[in-house]
Amino acid sequence: MNIKVLEIKVSSKWQEKRWVAKLKEKYFTVGMAGHIDHGKTTLTKALTNIDTDRLMEEKARGISIELGYAPIKTEKNIHVSIVDVPGHERFIRQMIAGVAGIDLVMMVIAADEGVMPQTKEHLEILSFLGIKQAIIVITKIDQVDDEMLDIVTLDITETLESSPFHEAQMFFVDSVSGKGLSELKQAIFEKLEQMDFRDRHGSFRMPIDQVFTVQGQGTIVRGTVYEGSVHKASSLVVLPLEKKVRARNIQVHHQDVEVAHAGQRTAINLGGANREDIERGDVLVSSDHFLVTDTIDVSIRFVDDLQFPVKQRAPVKMHVGTSEVMGKLVFFDRNVVQENVGEVLCQVRLEKEIVVRRGDRFILRRPTPVETIGGGWVIDPKGDTYRFGEKTVEMLQKKKEGSPKDLVTDALKDHFLLSVDELVQATSLDIDEVKQILKEDAIIPLPKGKYTLKLLVDRLGETILDQIVSYHEAYPMRLGMNKAEMIQSLDGSYPKIMMEYTIETFIEEERLKKVNQFIAKADFQPHLPKKWEKRMEEVIEDLHNDGLTVQKWEEYVNNSTISSQQGDELEVFLLQTNQAYRLTEDLIIHKTALEDAIKRLKENTEDSFSLNDAKEVWNISRKYLIPILELLDELGITKRHDSERYWG
Repeated sequence: MNIKVLEIKVSSKWQEKRWVAKLKEKYFTVGMAGHIDHGKTTLTKALTNIDTDRLMEEKARGISIELGYAPIKTEKNIHVSIVDVPGHERFIRQMIAGVAGIDLVMMVIAADEGVMPQTKEHLEILSFLGIKQAIIVITKIDQVDDEMLDIVTLDITETLESSPFHEAQMFFVDSVSGKGLSELKQAIFEKLEQMDFRDRHGSFRMPIDQVFTVQGQGTIVRGTVYEGSVHKASSLVVLPLEKKVRARNIQVHHQDVEVAHAGQRTAINLGGANREDIERGDVLVSSDHFLVTDTIDVSIRFVDDLQFPVKQRAPVKMHVGTSEVMGKLVFFDRNVVQENVGEVLCQVRLEKEIVVRRGDRFILRRPTPVETIGGGWVIDPKGDTYRFGEKTVEMLQKKKEGSPKDLVTDALKDHFLLSVDELVQATSLDIDEVKQILKEDAIIPLPKGKYTLKLLVDRLGETILDQIVSYHEAYPMRLGMNKAEMIQSLDGSYPKIMMEYTIETFIEEERLKKVNQFIAKADFQPHLPKKWEKRMEEVIEDLHNDGLTVQKWEEYVNNSTISSQQGDELEVFLLQTNQAYRLTEDLIIHKTALEDAIKRLKENTEDSFSLNDAKEVWNISRKYLIPILELLDELGITKRHDSERYWG
């Protein structure tokens, strides 16, 4: 018997809103940099109530050796991880690994000492890494008088004049007494509110900075998620060794979570890997979009005060992400650099492969005598062998600036959606040249004269699939995620026209399906959660056994061991999958009971029947009789005319 699917209002709408709110949360990492013993760890503890010095050696020596992380959460869905990076010169590699993934830096300077050597080196490193957002924090103000504080402030101002942070806000605090802390915390939150957060919708990438084992759980890696999101049970790859693993469990600041996003400090329990397989500097990824390389074309700027000249093929230590690899520096237009000469286009050839992308920032240090010599960004992760000479430098310059196709691609990557006129403005290319590039397969035309990249559509599609999978895991009894809620969850991250196109494309490709207003994976079927399956089946059986004379739904739930929330979900599941039908606001009836009742009524009536005929056949009160007959009318099984009903 064919029965039409009824449109149903989901009773637990508030859960959808919570789901969307969760997806709109922003995650940032704030770095705490500065000279040794200038109060970074004490300030972190004052802001978070967490002591990030956890190693016995750190406690004994009173200095930070490894990276320390502590969380802060605002009231506006902004989650902040504060990373306390070591200030001692011997631990500079940990410092580089720590600041490589931050969005905002707090440069900490003690009022009783002022600007020190590590202060200047940290400023240079932050500059090379392209970090532009900073807050200057002067600590230990209770230990100096006003005159000393004025001298230190002037010294700091002069030091910052030639740095990217010359306009940074300055705050005066004392972490012990708490003076100035509330103003500082408010400034951090206000600053982050104005900032764009990391690309949580791209391919997942997390450089690993810690690897360890926990008895009974296996191998665990930690790091800051650079881009994308990772879900529990996701299949991942450890690069460069190309080891396939699975995310058995995910934690963010010691709390189990189903998904971790870009900007979050994350620990992942890996299945399929031994502790000996993985090391600091490896990268955990979710796709094949990432390159493994040992020859990298780069743009470098050297420090102002080199201790010694940097010669052709000089040995260098390259710090990118959390990796630290030896290599040599290859120039194509000079044999030595004795001072900061501006941008130098050259190449780094490494002793082992690493994972980098175009645009990634790095630091170069001399292995002996140890010093930071410069830093820059990756022009091309897959460099080749080139001849010495100006032609190679010209080629690298063009590669750095990008071809016309690269310019169009970069503009679309930045804006997602542009018209022909907008692309001409963004690239300064001729309109005919832009139109020719837009004919390529990698670019997709959308309604209203807009264009986007196939790469972005695929990436958005994978994001939507990931969210749908997570939704299925959270709500296995529902038909899928409401399409309007899905689009709202990505609002601000992608243009609506692009989301609509991607969803329709994935439906056409049978990767997704649409049931009424709900979006689901093509192969998904609503089902009872395994954990509660037996208990819910008992509730369904009770409903079935009561036939036409059902109890109020809440009574079935109250008489069971499932919660009221689970009861709401089960009711929606039964109605949406047509295993049950609603009679009144409080009553639902099992599908089999309804079918049996229809069969008995048909066998005992002619082409039409009256209300009394139905009452005689079913032997039920008007409390049930009227709603059941009205349900048959609604389903099109019967048609009422005056006091008679005719079979449809």
